[in-house]
Amino acid sequence: MRYHQAVHEVPILFENCEKPTEESGFDPTVGGLLPQTVLRKELMIPDLPERDVVKHFVNLSQMNFGIDNGLYPLGSCTMKYNPKICDEIVSWDTVADLHPLQDPSTIQGALRLMHELERMLCEIGGVDAVTLQPAAGAHGEYTGIHLVKAYHEANGETRREVILPDTAHGTNPASAAMVGYDVLDLPSKDGCVDVEALKSAVSGDTAAFMLTNPNTLGLFEKNVKEIAGILHDAGALLYYDGANLNAIMGKTSPGKMDFDIVHFNLHKTFATPHGGGGPGAGPVGVKKKLEEFLPIPRIVESKGIYSLESNMPRSIGKVRAFFGNYAVLVRAYAYIRMQGGKGLVSVSENAVLNSNYLKERLKDDFELPFDNLRKHEFVLSGRLLKKNGLRTIDFAKRLLDYGFHAPTIYFPLIVDEAIMIEPTETESRQTLDLFVDACKSILKEDPELLHSAPHNTARRRLDEAKAARDMIFSWRTYEEKQESSRA
Repeated sequence: MRYHQAVHEVPILFENCEKPTEESGFDPTVGGLLPQTVLRKELMIPDLPERDVVKHFVNLSQMNFGIDNGLYPLGSCTMKYNPKICDEIVSWDTVADLHPLQDPSTIQGALRLMHELERMLCEIGGVDAVTLQPAAGAHGEYTGIHLVKAYHEANGETRREVILPDTAHGTNPASAAMVGYDVLDLPSKDGCVDVEALKSAVSGDTAAFMLTNPNTLGLFEKNVKEIAGILHDAGALLYYDGANLNAIMGKTSPGKMDFDIVHFNLHKTFATPHGGGGPGAGPVGVKKKLEEFLPIPRIVESKGIYSLESNMPRSIGKVRAFFGNYAVLVRAYAYIRMQGGKGLVSVSENAVLNSNYLKERLKDDFELPFDNLRKHEFVLSGRLLKKNGLRTIDFAKRLLDYGFHAPTIYFPLIVDEAIMIEPTETESRQTLDLFVDACKSILKEDPELLHSAPHNTARRRLDEAKAARDMIFSWRTYEEKQESSRA
């Protein structure tokens, strides 16, 4: 174990800078460039030389861990390495310099790219139409549930309930509740949907069932066609959470499983760096009967000319400014074109292979609920750690000392002391073996060493509860809290 993060005493930029000067000679009011009414007298912007700014952020980067550093096996988040060519493409002037208010005649290339991306996602997802507007997976869910509501209202129905399994992502119930639905939690059976319980739960008041397949445990819901039939017979819709699409591309699709609505996480599956709060994209695909409700404007093509169509009376309206997060869409387009159909199949095959390889090598060192073939991820239980006075969080923190980011822990909630691992397709067998060796070594270490881990990171164990409750995201907030403490 030789991993050590760099440690720099990095002051906040505002703390070591002089006040902005007015000696640059630039007057923004000259020539009517900016009117006096929009100028601010004080700006919360530090006045620093370029050298100091570069040093500041490079030092911070050396104290951080990212997918370019090593394995980042966060289950359900698909934190895979993304090709740098995709980042290069979005830096091109023809991409970066576009303005969303340009006339459609001047952005024909961009509209064509987005139109083609919609068709690619239709093919991958097995759906008939796609909107690129939503800015993230949860935003896609929110959009999808609005489509559910619009569909039922168009049929003269006011349904009040959305059902979801107890393995669902937390954003699922949140999205449904935000649209105004009551949420019914359905207990699992052997890690999958309890079909008999679903039959009992579905009623004329059911608007939709939200499901991830493979599910959060990495198990494929083999009864999915029967599940779809139950919902459709009751006049309800079946919604696909696309968080785990990385496991099935080219093998099957939500459309083939009879889902009506699907969201795609472009920032998980198609080459945008994931994490840090953004950026993301959560396009939503639908079957034909729901197309008329999609957000406007729609990108349409006629004789090779692309335009924007807003004459859709039943549309739910805009859900995002302009056309979505364009740079993320370009990355996804480049990634899909680069991989091709066979490449996307290989992505899923290797993701599943890596997951099952790790599962087999670690299952005897932990507990493995539901010992079945897994897809892209699997969930272990760290329950046995308790006999040494340890918790899953102690194991996870110690992994940081070996140069591996911790897996997702304590989710899904149906597994005691859950350790959720998704290696993705981008990691080599050598890396996976090193990860296994680290896990096995940690289990043999002195419990006290784990209690106080991590030891080799830039910061020791943080008070995560305080960080979640007392968030400081800006210099202004920091200043306000400082002044409050001095008062």
